[in-house]
Amino acid sequence: MTFGVRATGPSSVRDSDIRETITNASLETNHYHSSPTAWEDQQLYFLLPDRFSTGEEDDTLDSANKSSPRSIQPFAPSDRENAITSPEDAEIWRDSGTIFQNGTLRGIKSKLGYIKRLGVTALWIGPIFKQVSTDKYSYHGYAVQDFLKVDPHFGSREDLRDLVQSAHAQGIYVILDIILNHSGDVFAYKGGDKQWSGQKFHVDGFRDATGAPSIPFAPLDPDNLPEDPNNCAIWPSELQDVGTFTCEGAISNWNYEPEFLNGDFMSYKDIALGGNDPDTFEPTHALRTLCQVYKYWIAYADLDGYRIDTVKHMGFGPTRYLCTTLHEYASSVGKDNFFLVGEVTGDKAFETVETTGLDAALGIGNVQERLWRLPKGDIAPSEYFDLFRNATFLKRGLNAWMRNKIITMIDDHDQVWRGNDKARFCSDGGDLGLAALALNICSLGIPCIYYGTEQAFDGQGGSDRYIREAMFGGSFGAFRSRGRHFFNESSVIYQEISKICRLRQQYTCLRRGRQYLREISSNGKDFGLPQKLPGKMKSIVAWSRIFADQELLCAINTDPDAPTEAFVTVDNTLHASGETLNCIYQSPARNGLVIPGMVTIESRNGKAVWLKVPRAGFVIYA
Repeated sequence: MTFGVRATGPSSVRDSDIRETITNASLETNHYHSSPTAWEDQQLYFLLPDRFSTGEEDDTLDSANKSSPRSIQPFAPSDRENAITSPEDAEIWRDSGTIFQNGTLRGIKSKLGYIKRLGVTALWIGPIFKQVSTDKYSYHGYAVQDFLKVDPHFGSREDLRDLVQSAHAQGIYVILDIILNHSGDVFAYKGGDKQWSGQKFHVDGFRDATGAPSIPFAPLDPDNLPEDPNNCAIWPSELQDVGTFTCEGAISNWNYEPEFLNGDFMSYKDIALGGNDPDTFEPTHALRTLCQVYKYWIAYADLDGYRIDTVKHMGFGPTRYLCTTLHEYASSVGKDNFFLVGEVTGDKAFETVETTGLDAALGIGNVQERLWRLPKGDIAPSEYFDLFRNATFLKRGLNAWMRNKIITMIDDHDQVWRGNDKARFCSDGGDLGLAALALNICSLGIPCIYYGTEQAFDGQGGSDRYIREAMFGGSFGAFRSRGRHFFNESSVIYQEISKICRLRQQYTCLRRGRQYLREISSNGKDFGLPQKLPGKMKSIVAWSRIFADQELLCAINTDPDAPTEAFVTVDNTLHASGETLNCIYQSPARNGLVIPGMVTIESRNGKAVWLKVPRAGFVIYA
């Protein structure tokens, strides 16, 4: 081992660059982008940097609606499955999905026009911090080795700041994915990998730049560093303290406490953050260090929020401390509504948000499952709509979500509710993607579109890779293709979702309104909520959003083959018989179907209107 070299860039939260950036920010609050008034007003879009864009996609428009020739050609139907024409090619395509595809922060910046024209107002970017260099499978960003640097696969910290500034200029907020629960595989246990058993295990040493555990498990001597120190151990240097890690081996039982709190997240090493009880909590040195790290990134890059990974495995105490610390710091730089969103798996998501001070949770369990199954006709609509409440005192204690406390999406990068059977919504070849996204965008919650869903990506398979296709093609493109990009602003779903997002921004009802699942009737006499019978439920599913004295009536059709008609109940007190509602949106109709531009309110079941919805379609009346 060669000694005497030095680490490049910031290596400690005590470095003058880090301290001054954190401190000076609170003195220059007017330089920072202010928070939105309400996050439920936003339309989120989530992407993984490695899988989104290189900036080399041809026939795409920038933020100024201009295009320049580029090397990656757009996808055409004839390109479908061009990467799997032989067993050998198919294996190459599958293997490519587990390694870096080389999307970049500059690539994301080049697609801000695409994102804005879709109707997005807030961009959630997967983690971008420096990964363990020997881990070629860490394209996803969750195996951090240096929390103070951007991984060179994605670019530089300057690229991050430039992206955020450019997004702000387009009216787009930026939320960054962060990790506190664990680091990457930065050390090795003596005798090999360990499983959690409630005991602490001995450590062989920190890993060097080759991946070998050759470095003593102790703080590195800054005057006598190993060769290539930037790729050794863990940074910032404060995290090299022995007490940083729990050292209890990998989790086997993901629901057993304290195992899921103290165990390693597979090969990723668990960081000791402190006890679970928020009322007696004392932060560890590691947690204090990471709080300084994430203050720094707020100040340096002018971020608007964080999505916090694996909150379940952090515990209530550390999460509350983090939320208090970051909310207070963000407020000191003028960001009074800095957004902290927790990834909370299991059955304690609602309790975690209420206890810790998180602003919201991701709806990745039963919320996502029911949002997925409803448009497909696989559940009764009430199973989804009953997850929400219109006021803080309604359904109290039933884990029903308020409009601004839950992020909803039909697709994401993990799909924890599906186990190892991963699949995007459109993987079954159906035609209900638009209806599903419309339900997502126009019902309660903060809606989020996962990249590629707006292009009907259909990935499926036995691991996460299959729902993390490269939007720019690369060697692991969507639809089993390679070398073709998917930034198609002419696609039907993209065009229609853009229209719906604009309406959501125009009508307060669709963002903040109360929500009511509506009864329907085929004969105008017998009304009831749509029910799931044997087989697929093929029906109109209608709901109202009401804010002040305005009602917007939304309806999807879960029948993918034929239009559906029914009487639909509306609010009895806001309308009089003979008044009309106007159609402000209808999805494309086929075979000469005419959707009424106006419907008349009749005295049925209180008040009702006769609706017609295209197959797999969506309408809004106001």
